[in-house]
Amino acid sequence: MPVRQNKPTKQTKKAKKKNVRRAQAELLCVVAAFILLSAVTVAAAFFPEFVTAAGISATVLYVAVAAVIFIPGKMKSLAAEDSEAVSPYLGDIMTDVMTNISLPSAICSEGGIIIWHNNNFAELADTLGRHGRLRGAQFSSVMPIEFDEISAGGSIVPVKAEEIVANIESSRFRVNGRQFFILIIHDMTETESLRARIEEDHPLVAHIQVDNLGELAQLETGEYRDAGRDVDTILKDWARSIGAVLREYDTSKYIMLFSQKFLDEFTARKFDVLDRVREVRVGAGMLPVTVSIGISTLGETLHDNERASFAALNTALQRGGDQVVLESKDGTEFYGGKTKTTQRRTKVRSRVIANELSALIARSGNVLIMGHRYPDFDSIGSCIGAASFARRQGANVHIIVDVDDANIAPCIGHVQTLPEYRETFVDEQTALDMIRSDTLVIVCDVNSVTHLSAPSVANSAPKIAVIDHHIKTEQTPNHVLLSYIEPSASSACELVSDMIEQVYQSNGVLAAEADVMYAGILLDTKQLSRSTTPRTFSAAMYLQSCGANPETAVDFFRSGIDDFMSEARFESNVTIYRSEIAIAASSEPGEARDRIAAAKAADKLLTVKGVTAAFTAVRIGDIVHISARSSGSINVQLITEKLGGGGHFDVAGAQLKNSELDTALRNLKDAIDNYFSEQ
Repeated sequence: MPVRQNKPTKQTKKAKKKNVRRAQAELLCVVAAFILLSAVTVAAAFFPEFVTAAGISATVLYVAVAAVIFIPGKMKSLAAEDSEAVSPYLGDIMTDVMTNISLPSAICSEGGIIIWHNNNFAELADTLGRHGRLRGAQFSSVMPIEFDEISAGGSIVPVKAEEIVANIESSRFRVNGRQFFILIIHDMTETESLRARIEEDHPLVAHIQVDNLGELAQLETGEYRDAGRDVDTILKDWARSIGAVLREYDTSKYIMLFSQKFLDEFTARKFDVLDRVREVRVGAGMLPVTVSIGISTLGETLHDNERASFAALNTALQRGGDQVVLESKDGTEFYGGKTKTTQRRTKVRSRVIANELSALIARSGNVLIMGHRYPDFDSIGSCIGAASFARRQGANVHIIVDVDDANIAPCIGHVQTLPEYRETFVDEQTALDMIRSDTLVIVCDVNSVTHLSAPSVANSAPKIAVIDHHIKTEQTPNHVLLSYIEPSASSACELVSDMIEQVYQSNGVLAAEADVMYAGILLDTKQLSRSTTPRTFSAAMYLQSCGANPETAVDFFRSGIDDFMSEARFESNVTIYRSEIAIAASSEPGEARDRIAAAKAADKLLTVKGVTAAFTAVRIGDIVHISARSSGSINVQLITEKLGGGGHFDVAGAQLKNSELDTALRNLKDAIDNYFSEQ
């Protein structure tokens, strides 16, 4: 801000005359004091007995008079010097305003040298440990910030030090070609302290649900009540330790209100309340009780946080339970997930989902169905089952798939013998041309948009329904109106079969469709030997009642000699890591069919004594494909998630783009090490 240099006013001239008269008076007082001191000294010469007393008295008197006269005068003189230093640039009135401003203020030269400051600035400098004369000092030696950062005119720059938190407001002006800066410091320490306290005391909501107490009650009816009381005690002790409010609003369902300041403690201890609950065992099999917790800090109000935390709880349940899902501005974090998911699906829920999907299909002009990239039998089988379900609703249905994929060619060829499937399969580009304002896209056997076979179709679709048995990921498609994610199911074909059975008691699918769906169940359960539940066998029996032929389904698994040799490459190149994990890699560049060979090799490695988890890796193009399998004691889903993949507790995978095989294997070992360090 430009300031005009003022001429001396009448008041200024009067002030100067007054200062001259005052200086004269002060000089007379000093002379008088000196004469008095001399007289006392002479008198003392004639009266020696009074020399000491008189000398001391005269000295004290002289010092007192000088102090009374010179100290106030000197202080006013210094103040006058300060005022006179800036008066030529600001003028008398502005100088007076600056002197009496209540905020710490200073005027600096273009190089950051302090040429003037008020008393409040001096007090602030003293607080920061900068003592002594400030005029002529570098501003950055007083405030912990470089002067260049605040020399931009009109800017407000935040400053943090151990003692204060402040904002510095900078204004620039020029006088006679010289540039100066007026710096006004707003001390925000108390405000920021209050803000931090409010944030710490901000109430958050945690939704808590006991995952499997109902299922354990069916197995051990005599002990589940004691287990329920033990879990209730653990949760109440946890809430009491932080002064939280915990209430059970439904059977095995709780809501807890707590202060945000405890969240860092929870995360630092990785929500060890999960471990304490897991120590509660039921029955002769010592089955652990588990809980799932959802917390969110994204809401601006308590109501928003409550709704967001409930959604986080649903995510935890869809990921298999026994974990905490924490949503914050930094993203979604997962804690726990150490036990296999338990079955929570019921026929009632399957019927509700089937009815909701039927309503969506009825309101849609056409239906597009897709699975995941590099589809397997479960992916193509669930898509065919969903197509059968939608066709019975009278919908115009197409399945998006790469018809040239050799891995699923037997399945596609098997159903294309039916007239209903002669024009059903389309590629991604053709499907994009079919999208309308009322198109419904059904996604099967995948819930991550990055792994979809046609992500562009999903991003363009107005309505999406998801049917999947994999653990829910963060990258879910947009516009999802129906989400049926059940990690407790063995396969997506099992889920679709269950839904069809609830609507059509018999003959819900054609025999050829049932063959492919049956093959999907066999694939993900390793011929019904792993990850099975009573619902799995029920779905298999239903498909057989629709005409599925187990021998035909098994024929899909037969491989040629080339595939057999591909599997052998993995089995001959195996290393044992951490004494219980088998890692196999194909050193030669692979082809698309080698993904299936890698998965089969991982399955076979689990049959080796002492191996609890197996990983196989193959590089196809610029992507390294990793297949992961577990016998049930290691959660390979958590390991592959660290590599950008996912899956199930005991069946998972990942794809590492633009990666060399050696780099991918190092990353895999790092992920395994991180998994064990977190357990």
